[in-house]
Amino acid sequence: MQAILSSNIIFPHLGIKFENVGSGFNIFGYHIAYYGVVIGIGMLVGWLIAEWMARRTGQSTELYLDFALIAIISAVIGARVYYVAFAWDEFSAQPLSIFNLRTGGLAIYGGIIAAVVAAIIYTKVKKYSFWLLADTACLGLVAGQMIGRWGNFFNREAFGKYTDGLFAMQVNRSAVSNVYHDSVSPARLQELFTGKPEALNRILEIRNNIVNVNGIEYIQVHPTFLYESLWNLCLLVILVLYTKHKKFDGEVMLLYLIGYAIGRIWMEGLRTDQLFLWGTPFAVSQLLSAMIIIFAAGIWIYKKKTTVIK
Repeated sequence: MQAILSSNIIFPHLGIKFENVGSGFNIFGYHIAYYGVVIGIGMLVGWLIAEWMARRTGQSTELYLDFALIAIISAVIGARVYYVAFAWDEFSAQPLSIFNLRTGGLAIYGGIIAAVVAAIIYTKVKKYSFWLLADTACLGLVAGQMIGRWGNFFNREAFGKYTDGLFAMQVNRSAVSNVYHDSVSPARLQELFTGKPEALNRILEIRNNIVNVNGIEYIQVHPTFLYESLWNLCLLVILVLYTKHKKFDGEVMLLYLIGYAIGRIWMEGLRTDQLFLWGTPFAVSQLLSAMIIIFAAGIWIYKKKTTVIK
């Protein structure tokens, strides 16, 4: 994916128009992607939120600074590995492109899994409570997700199917994937989405509802990156308020997992660029979200019952 030429992004029913939005800027001839900048800001804010909560609950802030460095590196690697594993067709022809993170291609669930593994190892080494650290760190995680999703805005990706609803977003057709262009024939689309009829129908619906604004063609879609950012904002506020009412260490983390997974099932159902389980029409993130809800809810119920008994 090369640098996207500046173009407008419009929310017609909200009366909002972002003009000449590019994908990055150049410094000494080197292209800096907004995607990476936004992800970096999200990581910084996430760390600050975790440190703030650590001070608020009487924990060592140094412990969280050390963990943040480890968790961030682990999360980026995990997010990339997860994405590549389920989107190998994008990289098989040019394997070295796996290491180019500036254009996108990070799956948040891969980052969460890697960060949890890093937390388990870190707390074992430090002889610290994993659940207490998880309660604190997850607030930083959801804050980072809230901000990081705006990287998708600059990359014109992670949007949903066609809509003419209140939050409909119009994106210049030339700035999105070729599958939305007439140059890719319906027959070729059939090949690309073999065994994934719902995904194919969403692509075709978008192509059949192209909007012409001042002679420029736009696709009109759900801004699912925005939905997820707002969902995470609400989740963050709820979890911060709930922290002082928690009954046991780990409760905030479990509620985060349940809350995020519920939202992800809904939002993933709108997406057009889902990652699918190999050889199936099933979206990986929806399946994993359902498993997380069952797993986290089971642990939450068990710990809540045993805590009450004690």
